[in-house]
Amino acid sequence: MYSILPFGQRGLDSFFDDFERSFFPDLHNRVPAFRTDIKDEGDHFLLEAELPGFRKEDIDLDLRDGVLTISAKHEETTENRDENDRYVCRERRSGSFHRSFDVSGIRENDIGAAYDNGVLTLTLPKADEQPAQGRRIAIQ
Repeated sequence: MYSILPFGQRGLDSFFDDFERSFFPDLHNRVPAFRTDIKDEGDHFLLEAELPGFRKEDIDLDLRDGVLTISAKHEETTENRDENDRYVCRERRSGSFHRSFDVSGIRENDIGAAYDNGVLTLTLPKADEQPAQGRRIAIQ
């Protein structure tokens, strides 16, 4: 928002932005939900997303309007009880992550996915590039 305000003028919006940053400093310095590597393999891109601890059933891939969203949700409960059926230890862990990627220029119907050893691998075939069509523009 700062870049669209002329001459560096900062008003009430900047006050609230600074206020938020002072109370939630990590909010603006977060690492992505999960790490990804994207390689250009010539005729396709190879996207590798690290999702350790997730099962294949925990992962959803959604493709809508040129945007690919990878979502993963995990819930785990561990219980240890003594002989009187009282808790000695009971732990719960849950989490969900999602990231979205612009896949314009990708042949959406040919996207492939595999999951092995905590790494989701997506093959994203490039769409055939249409050469730019030149044309003359008449001056009125």
